[in-house]
Amino acid sequence: MTAPIRLIHARAPLRINDIGGWTDTWFAGEGKVLNLAVTPVVEVQIKAFPNKRGEKRRVVVHAENYGETFSMNPEKPAKDPHPLLQFAVAGLPGPKDLFLEISLHSPVPAGISTGTSAAVCVALLGALSLLGPKAYSWAEIARLAHVVETERLGQQSGIQDQIAAARGGISFIRMPSYPKSKVQAVRPDERTWNELERRLCLVYLGKPHVSSAMHERVIAELEAGGPQLRPIRKLTKIAQEARDFLAAGELEAYGRSMIDNHECQRALSAGLISKTADAVADIARRFKASGWKVNGAGGEGGSMTVLGGEEDTLRRRMAREIDGMGGGVRVIPVALSPTGLQAWKIK
Repeated sequence: MTAPIRLIHARAPLRINDIGGWTDTWFAGEGKVLNLAVTPVVEVQIKAFPNKRGEKRRVVVHAENYGETFSMNPEKPAKDPHPLLQFAVAGLPGPKDLFLEISLHSPVPAGISTGTSAAVCVALLGALSLLGPKAYSWAEIARLAHVVETERLGQQSGIQDQIAAARGGISFIRMPSYPKSKVQAVRPDERTWNELERRLCLVYLGKPHVSSAMHERVIAELEAGGPQLRPIRKLTKIAQEARDFLAAGELEAYGRSMIDNHECQRALSAGLISKTADAVADIARRFKASGWKVNGAGGEGGSMTVLGGEEDTLRRRMAREIDGMGGGVRVIPVALSPTGLQAWKIK
């Protein structure tokens, strides 16, 4: 087997606990979001070979989570299969004299509402960027990933997921106008960081989140300046308060901000908080958790972040009871990721 002339690796973290989510969108106009970047990470590997035959379909993609492999022409990306991957490759296709073999792996199920598609796009673009002469900043990669999802694929996407994947750590994102951003790192002391990480639980709600007509209705009402604008404005305030609590090491107050955000999403539309999410919240409450909220936009499926209480035994019992709910609901181990996109060449 011919050895590759270039070998590149990249990885990017996931995003959870997006306090202020929904406000980082074009229909909100302006907003503020506090989120956490976490491991496990999305992984990308690129093997580059000489394109001796001058093939047009010079990119082979192995989407490992789906058990699928396909080839593509990066000059003519298609919407089938896996349009996100195709349009990301088209964004930074690399030199035409290279034949690329790309492998991608996500550590969590698709549609889990943890910014996974953004992490995939950021990691892939970060790896592809090393094939060219230009060095890209994390902000440039985040912007390119956002363009892929919104302009090339025509999907609804706020700006926070790409920033979390590219930058890592704990980010407070202020959006003065869409899609501009000003990002501030929140750096709690070591004790607070360790305690936050120890108490974090990511709960998969048993099935993928799928955008629905309900989301489109909420967006339409927000665009029209309807009553939903009031909770949107409140979400912005909650994000700022949560930032201050976390920076000060006040985890109980930070947990209350999570719950406030959770209920504010319910005020946007009752359907944004599913019955499964309510059942997980009931368990969290019984085991004295400090906070909980649905990740991302909410709705059926997806995931929640739970901030366990101070007592280890209660937190472990809570996790066991959540795992025992059935229907695919389970706790997925996570850890805070101080770093964002990492991309490097082996050769």
